[in-house]
Amino acid sequence: MTDGLPMAVPVQGLPPRVRIHEVGARDGLQNEKTVVPTEVKAEFIHRLAGAGLTTIEATSFVHPKWVPQLADAEQLFPQLGDIPGVALPVLVPNERGLERATALGARRIAVFGSATETFAQRNLNRGVDESLAMFEPVVAKARADKIHVRGYLSMCFGDPWEGPVPVHQVVRVAKQLLDLGCDELSLGDTIGVATPGHVQSLLAELNEEGVPTSAIGVHFHDTYGQALANTFAALQHGVSTVDASAGGLGGCPYAKSATGNLATEDLVWMLDGLGIETGVDLGRLTATSVWMAGQLGRPSPSRTVRALSHKE
Repeated sequence: MTDGLPMAVPVQGLPPRVRIHEVGARDGLQNEKTVVPTEVKAEFIHRLAGAGLTTIEATSFVHPKWVPQLADAEQLFPQLGDIPGVALPVLVPNERGLERATALGARRIAVFGSATETFAQRNLNRGVDESLAMFEPVVAKARADKIHVRGYLSMCFGDPWEGPVPVHQVVRVAKQLLDLGCDELSLGDTIGVATPGHVQSLLAELNEEGVPTSAIGVHFHDTYGQALANTFAALQHGVSTVDASAGGLGGCPYAKSATGNLATEDLVWMLDGLGIETGVDLGRLTATSVWMAGQLGRPSPSRTVRALSHKE
């Protein structure tokens, strides 16, 4: 290791480049108990872009009652218009959310579905099929306006109320999201119970049912320390879009057993060591997470952030 970087030793058969879908500013901050000022969020996103991240999920246009931390979406999004070459997707729950987002010029949106009935009811207050019906006009309108649509699918591996989730059940809902017109899927291990074999089994069955690997991203939580192992299993399958959160921020407000997202720094350390391109400057990213941890008044949970920041 030199200058805070691992030695690069490539492994055959992995993608040459990975696109990191950074979720810290949305999925991470939505779980904070104290409200982060809009100006701090804007600076966080600008710093993430300065570190080389090219997809940064900015905020969520949900009703402020449900996610008060992101109630400033209308104030935040206009402060991000001067970031060239960076995609700034936003979460929209329904047609009203889409209208609010597109009025501000959003060109990439995401809808948030569930593979299980119980989580759909708790998170969206409606069942799986009802939630898909709610998304249908949202996706149709977005596609008509040539807006890119991502479909998040939660509870793909386990559910705190229903237990292990059958692979065929996840595949059914995933295909329905794509059939609605989603450009890509993000498979979420919301409570962090996945293991590498389970990941590869789900990806293989999705392929068998006609879902191309190129349309799939993965979103792992580190509850049982499996997020990087599961990411590597997805890379072996050819997945080249990985969700991660700077500094390991976030969890899930509706699933109490969920701990933080995969830390972007931990992911970049592994990818750098595998010789996989990301375009991300690990030093600048680490400095950004150290700065954000200072804003939040607590240390970053990312092991890589802690290791690199202690070397200074």
